[in-house]
Amino acid sequence: MSGFTKAALLMAGLALSACSNNGLLTGDGSNGAAGAGDFVAGSPDDPTSIAYFQQTVGDRVLFLVDQSTLTEEGRSLLLSQANWLLENTSFTAVIEGHADEQGTREYNLALGARRANAVQEFLVSRGVAANRLRTVSFGKERPLEICSAEACYAQNRRAVTILTSGLSS
Repeated sequence: MSGFTKAALLMAGLALSACSNNGLLTGDGSNGAAGAGDFVAGSPDDPTSIAYFQQTVGDRVLFLVDQSTLTEEGRSLLLSQANWLLENTSFTAVIEGHADEQGTREYNLALGARRANAVQEFLVSRGVAANRLRTVSFGKERPLEICSAEACYAQNRRAVTILTSGLSS
C-alpha cells in the first residue's frame, strides 16, 4: 500500500470517527437526540418519516367500480393522513388517481382525476393547506396488478398519496 493510500485511509477513518460525539454535546450519551425514541431516523418506526406514513398511516385509498366517492374505510384512512400531514408540515404531497383497465383511456383518466380530487378535498376539509397538495391522474396506465379479475381490478381502483419533503411554491 502506498503512502498516499495509507494517508487517505487514515483521514477517512478520522472523518468517520468525528461523526459521533458520544454525548459530548448533551452530556447524556444521547448523541443530541434527546427524546427521539428508540428508532432510526427515516425508518418505518420514525413517526415523522415517509416510511412510517406509507406503512403505518397508509398511503392509498381504494374505490368501488366507477366511483370517486370515498368509502367509510377511505375516510378513516384519510383522517389519519390529514392528522399526520398537520403534524408534519414540512411535507407536501402529490395525490395520484388510478383506475382499473376496464373502460377507455379517456374515461379512466377522468375517473382517476375525480378520485385524486376527492382525496384532496377531504384532506383540505380537515385543515391541510391546499398549497401543500397537488393531484395527477394516471387512469389505467399504472396498474399495481395486471390480470382480468376482480381481485386485480380492486387494487387498481385507488388514489395514492405520495409525500415529498419540503414546501414547494
